[in-house]
Amino acid sequence: MPITLSLFSDEDIGAHLDGLAELLHACVHAGASIGFIMPHSRAESEAFWLSKVLPAVKDESRLLLVARCGEAIVGSVQLDYDTPANQPHRAEIRKLLVHPDHRRQGIARLLMARIESHAVRLHRSLLTLDTRTGDSAEPLYASLGYATTGIIPGYCRDTLSDRLDATTIMYKNLPQHTD
Repeated sequence: MPITLSLFSDEDIGAHLDGLAELLHACVHAGASIGFIMPHSRAESEAFWLSKVLPAVKDESRLLLVARCGEAIVGSVQLDYDTPANQPHRAEIRKLLVHPDHRRQGIARLLMARIESHAVRLHRSLLTLDTRTGDSAEPLYASLGYATTGIIPGYCRDTLSDRLDATTIMYKNLPQHTD
């Protein structure tokens, strides 16, 4: 079944809360370093979408791009473009998620390519992101043209243990949008 990508509105988030919560919950339980630690409940996943993402999407300061296989939500990525007045050219990639049952099928690449095109449409020419150093996402981002600017040791707690992990800060320059 083909993967379809669509931008979700605040109403879409409410209508598809179960699928979004399942996606986040599965990724955290698979060890993804995306800001949560174990134990992680389904209620915490729902609260994240409702309290963090939905208000930003409603305020039009963040895009939520969702990948579906049929009706099942299999991935998502966010573009946070709520930047200060002196940074109107910049945005941040947040929480690239692919359900563990659907990894290694090119979904992350599809999501990143599409969110970058939306960034260009929004006149954003510099994208930044961070990823846990050594994760499988780090070489993925590098293969997509993201450059490493540095590594911060002891940045975040590991999802499953008390160990502190480093994070890699990356960026990519995008082509300028022409009207």
